[in-house]
Amino acid sequence: MAAPIYFYILFLTLFFQTHLSFSTTDPTVDHGLPLSSSTSDVHDLLPTYGLPKGILPNIVKSYTLSPTGDFTVNLESTCYVQFDQLVYYEKTIRGKLSYGAVHDVSGIQAKKLFLWLPVTGIEVDKNSGMVQFFVGPLSETLPAKQFEDIPVCKSKAFLRADLGSM
Repeated sequence: MAAPIYFYILFLTLFFQTHLSFSTTDPTVDHGLPLSSSTSDVHDLLPTYGLPKGILPNIVKSYTLSPTGDFTVNLESTCYVQFDQLVYYEKTIRGKLSYGAVHDVSGIQAKKLFLWLPVTGIEVDKNSGMVQFFVGPLSETLPAKQFEDIPVCKSKAFLRADLGSM
């Protein structure tokens, strides 16, 4: 009788993707409140979760945040921002927020060489002052100082050479 149960569990393990997420929440933040009604600007909310306010562009129209950390950010339009890499923000960004991290991200892409790759997660290491961006199984670490200011969106992609003429 144990064999059918074993095969059933093996089947579930192989054919269904599982995702474990550990939330290390900041005890000074009351995560039981609907924060979208108490904090009007998402850029002011991000530091209370240990994230720099500059990871989102300046054209946030609205956002929602559930008590479980699921969020949706609506932008006025799609846009491009130049960090170390060119980043594209879709009109709607979704993910799961926990202290110092954003997981299951959709709606953000980074240009690497000639490819646009989806950003799937963001984690902040306060000890090193670095922000790690996950693009599938790969990651890139950038200084958190780069995200202190809220970036201004551009409606079209531009090249790094164009920065001097702005």
